Amino acid sequence: LRTIGVITKLDLMDEGTDARDVLENKLLPLRRGYIGVVNRSQKDIDGKKDIKAALEAERKFFLSHPGYRHIADKMGTPRLQQVLNQQLTNHIRDTLPAFRSKLQAQLLALDKEAEEYRGYRPDDPSRKTKQLLQMVQQFSVDFEKRIEGSGDQVDTVELSGGAKINRIFHERFPFELVKMECDDKEMRREISYAIKNIHGIRTGLFTPDMAFEAIVKKQIVKLKEPSIKCVDMVIQELINTVRQCSNKLECFPRLREETERIVTSHIRDRESRAKDQVLLLIDLQLSYINTNHEDFIGFASAQQRSSQTNKSQSSAGNQVSVFYISRVTIQTAMHEVKAVVDTHPAWR
Repeated sequence: LRTIGVITKLDLMDEGTDARDVLENKLLPLRRGYIGVVNRSQKDIDGKKDIKAALEAERKFFLSHPGYRHIADKMGTPRLQQVLNQQLTNHIRDTLPAFRSKLQAQLLALDKEAEEYRGYRPDDPSRKTKQLLQMVQQFSVDFEKRIEGSGDQVDTVELSGGAKINRIFHERFPFELVKMECDDKEMRREISYAIKNIHGIRTGLFTPDMAFEAIVKKQIVKLKEPSIKCVDMVIQELINTVRQCSNKLECFPRLREETERIVTSHIRDRESRAKDQVLLLIDLQLSYINTNHEDFIGFASAQQRSSQTNKSQSSAGNQVSVFYISRVTIQTAMHEVKAVVDTHPAWR
């Protein structure tokens, strides 16, 4: 809209050639067209040729050139100055009304704000209360944004807030559960000792239920440590988020300290409830072993798996084979504990 083409060095073109098609806006059309100028050469500058003489020489060039004399009144440096000034004037005329309206709107807004402060009293309790509520609401909004991941600023250095809590649930907690995987040889040894201790001086014909429950419950109890550790990691990240959000209150140290204390106290209360709920779920698993569950492989399947996976090893007998079901039961309990950690209201 405002581009003007300027063609220089027209006097240096080879004889018999010209830029007429360009200057007549035919070759590469522009909305504002082209203007040709002839500047002083280096020889003219070294010879102290003044601007007035250069402009006169430029005019004579366009009037005497056969390809440019018909458009001489639209060529030259004075014409370029005139066109540029006109474009600047037009631009100012077009933008000034909107600029004036914007300034007037800002002035009215400032006048309105100034009017509110004319009767301002620093010791007015209502204003103090209003300011306090605004800061607390802003703290709440910042905390929610950090947890939900909808903040204005995105940290590209490390995980924090909701992203870190998400990582704890989906990476750290499953990793802690994987570390619980028991050694098959050690499990067989424990099963064998449990069966023998229950039978005492007798030689039993069947696998006692007490041995099964003793082994399975021992493995389920191991779920408590990683579950509680997961709760602790989440609580620690929530407290770190509280501290980060309270940075905006640093101008009011007592308000910042009290805000952190109240929110942290609430988080600690929820921490206790969450841990109680997780431990309750594990205690439920310890209280009743559901052998009717669809994932329970049963004695026949356990015996078949044992023969397939341990052909190279000496058989420990039918009494040992049945306890392969314990690992399935433990895995089921792991899934249920994770589901509670992910969805239970206490975490909210």
